[in-house]
Amino acid sequence: MSSVLYDAPGPRAKRRNVIVSVVFFALLALLAWFVWNAMDEKNQLEWALWKPFTESQAWTTYLLPGLADTLTAAALAMVIALPLGAIFGIARLSDHRWVRVPATSVIEFFRAIPVLLLMLFANEAYDRWADFTTEQRQLYAVVTGLVLYNASVLAEVVRAGILALPKGQSEAALAIGLRKSQTMRTILLPQAVTAMLPAIVSQLVVIVKDTALGGVMIGFTELLNTRSTLAAYYANPIPSFIVVAIIYIVLNFILTSFASWLEKRLRRSKRSTGAVLSAEDMEELNPAATGGTYGTGAGGAVI
Repeated sequence: MSSVLYDAPGPRAKRRNVIVSVVFFALLALLAWFVWNAMDEKNQLEWALWKPFTESQAWTTYLLPGLADTLTAAALAMVIALPLGAIFGIARLSDHRWVRVPATSVIEFFRAIPVLLLMLFANEAYDRWADFTTEQRQLYAVVTGLVLYNASVLAEVVRAGILALPKGQSEAALAIGLRKSQTMRTILLPQAVTAMLPAIVSQLVVIVKDTALGGVMIGFTELLNTRSTLAAYYANPIPSFIVVAIIYIVLNFILTSFASWLEKRLRRSKRSTGAVLSAEDMEELNPAATGGTYGTGAGGAVI
């Protein structure tokens, strides 16, 4: 049975798919056995190394405070970078050169600098010219670096999402008299959001993971940083790495699952109702397009 997108596999293709699947799972099982055996030889599976994670002290003293700082920095960076990236992405599409050129320069400049350098520069600047505590300075430096880099990347995502829409969308909006700002706000952006959502979520996942750079270089007490303190106290570096990796996987899985749910909801909400706009509806939407002279006399005649 064939589909619109592809032909259904025949007997040979089915056998080949089964063989490839069996080989893949066999190699996966072999890799898992190799890792398990290597950890066992190094005594990394002893219960004494894993027992701290079953007690509250390891979580309340190390992991949960580090997780809270990670989520705080990531949330602040997301809240600031998303609208900032949208503004710069739209500005880069502007017809006005005095808007487009500066926006392009800012985007290309901060996109070219590694986020780690941005964090280091921000930390040094706050240390010299701002009156922050050490904890505040580290947090603001991490957030600043994440915002500057990811806002520039998100600006390109927004620009690409808008340019990917058919030109007929903009042409139809201009034909009925909508200004470019109205077209962008009411027609292009709502449609582009759904298409941009997977790329935006991928960048948000990067933001969550990049908070670890602040812990490595400027001492920000995020999850990976507190893990090193925990590992030094309990002498279990490998188990602590595994537990923190699982926490990161769960966090990013929750984020991507929420994005998938949101994307499906947006697609359902944008399905056409089939409603037809009347002349009065068009005048209310954009009076300039109809001359602003619509009115009704006796019997509903247009005057």
